[in-house]
Amino acid sequence: MTLKPLADRVLVKNDAAETKTASGLFIPEAAQEKTQTATVVSVGPGTDDVKITVKPGDRIMYDRYAGTQVKLDGVDHLILKMADIIAVIE
Repeated sequence: MTLKPLADRVLVKNDAAETKTASGLFIPEAAQEKTQTATVVSVGPGTDDVKITVKPGDRIMYDRYAGTQVKLDGVDHLILKMADIIAVIE
């Protein structure tokens, strides 16, 4: 299935949450923090007021509780507004 965002929306794939600490301890799923980084999959065309400044393949950071969760081919994704994206990771 393909999904094309509309207006100022961006479709992103969540990055995997850390399952192990730097010292090698495993973190149970219930204790893992919600990841706030993702990779851009596709973007909408933007609007007259909001320009899209990311492109597919960019790694981004987004607001903690932003977006609408969707599942595409069994993989978790988010649809975010451009305003919810706070940084591009280079």
